[in-house]
Order: sequence, then C-alpha cells, then structure tokens
Amino acid sequence: MRMLHFVFLPLVFALASCSGAPPQPTPEARAEAIAAFATVQQVFQHPRCQNCHIPGDAPLQFDEGRPHAQGVLRGPDGHGAPGLPCATCHADRNPPASYGPHAPPGAPHWALPPPHMKMVTLGLSPQELCRDIQDKSKNGGRDFPALIKHVAEDKLVLWGWNPGGTRAPVPVPHDRFVAAFKTWAAAGGPCPSEGTQARR
Repeated sequence: MRMLHFVFLPLVFALASCSGAPPQPTPEARAEAIAAFATVQQVFQHPRCQNCHIPGDAPLQFDEGRPHAQGVLRGPDGHGAPGLPCATCHADRNPPASYGPHAPPGAPHWALPPPHMKMVTLGLSPQELCRDIQDKSKNGGRDFPALIKHVAEDKLVLWGWNPGGTRAPVPVPHDRFVAAFKTWAAAGGPCPSEGTQARR
C-alpha cells in the first residue's frame, strides 16, 4: 500500500496541474502582450471601427464621428430600421471614384452589431475595451481563434484599410494589427493597468 501511495500521489498532482487554469505568461510575455494590446486598441478605437461600435443606436460617420445623416438607426438586427436598411445606400463594395468622395462606402454584410450584442468600442477605457473584446456575451460568442479569424479575414473589417473617398484608413498596417492581436491573445489577453489612458 505504501508503494502504491508513492506511485499514485505524484500522478494525482500531475493530473491536477494539467486540468487547472492555463499557465500564466512570464512577466516579459505579459509586458509584450500589453504593449501589443495598445496597437489593438488603436485599431478598435479608430473612426473606421468605432463609428459603428457605439453604445446607442445611431451610428456615426466621418473621421470626426458625427451623427449619421438621414436619421439612420441600428434596427432590430443591426441592419437598419424597418424601411431604411443599411443596404439602401451601402453596397457590398465601395462605389467607383467617379461617384465622388462622399458617396456611401460599401463592404459585404454592411451593418452594425445587433442590439442584444453591441460590442461597444466607443468611449471605453483600455481596461474596459480589453475585457469586452474577450467577453463572449458581447463579442458574438467568439473565443480567441475565432476573434483572430474575424480581424484577419472578415471583409467588413478589412474595409477599414480601404474606406474609399477621402476617409482616413486605419493607420496601422493590417498585417501588423493581426500580429499584435495574436501576440496579445497568445498570452491570454492580459489587460493594461487601471492607470493607462485611453487613446483617442
């Protein structure tokens, strides 16, 4: 019995360590991840992204984040109010340059997040944004692999780097943004300290 005790007890501890919480990143990896999150924040809180990731139900437009003209609203599913869907003006691609610099831009599935899952980025502190990006009740039920796929491949996300007209594109190169997101996610998504100021 004593021999069995010495054989099985280390095995029990080993199994317990495997089934517990994921290992914490090293201080160096955590610092690198939090630095990477500053890049993620810069993109998520750029007008090309946050104009539609709003706490209310009226999207914003232009680089200054003005209230959207025509009384546009989120609607029951994020695709606009009944009688005025987003697709009334926004096609699945930007119009030709000959339409002028202020023609409505376009990308596939142009919409706001639905009202039950707004995924707000506007006006959040770095800590709030960091937590909300990872919150499946707010981010569309996405884990980190799904989030990486979303920011890397979704054509509406990619529109931010090719917004057409005179709109300012997201200033961080897309590949650099995705790399920063992966670095942050690989460390488990650590959040910056409460003293960190939000970017604007």
